[in-house]
Amino acid sequence: MNEQPKWYILHTYSGYEAMVKDSLEKLIENNNLSDYIVDLKIPMEQVIEEKNGKKKVVERKLLPCYVFIKMIYTNQIWYYVTNTRGVTGFCGPQGRPIPMKEDEIRKMRLETPTVTENMFQVGDTVSIEDGPLKGFLGTIKELNNTAQKAKISTTMFGRETDVEVEYTQIEKINASLPEETESVEE
Repeated sequence: MNEQPKWYILHTYSGYEAMVKDSLEKLIENNNLSDYIVDLKIPMEQVIEEKNGKKKVVERKLLPCYVFIKMIYTNQIWYYVTNTRGVTGFCGPQGRPIPMKEDEIRKMRLETPTVTENMFQVGDTVSIEDGPLKGFLGTIKELNNTAQKAKISTTMFGRETDVEVEYTQIEKINASLPEETESVEE
């Protein structure tokens, strides 16, 4: 078995996400399927809710009715998963799963990419791919491999500004930024 597990999207009945995840975890354990079903996730986000004048941080499902499953697809696994109580089917044509693309996995933060120490270097030009600064370009000034964060110099409102972002939020750009040069006419 040299096939790599891939992420797929499962559709569930509303409010059944946690039950489906628990049922699938029991299925994996009871049928020794840990080699085939590697991971299960329900993406959550932290939201501030106000009740009776008090603010409270609560976790809310990012995508209600969906559970993400990392597995090696076989007909037998498909049968086990689709016959789990609460599962309506896989997302894909005729209920047949389509693996998620790398950028979709990154956007959903299903996996924390392992960043090697030499992946980024001071002076590299990067594009911010996620978060409030998405779309900004900048140059790496400092790297903190322990915290997996980089200090980036970017231009905001016409000024050079240093911002700190996580490695997972940036992508290296191969070509360097064009240098701003002043032409002096003689």
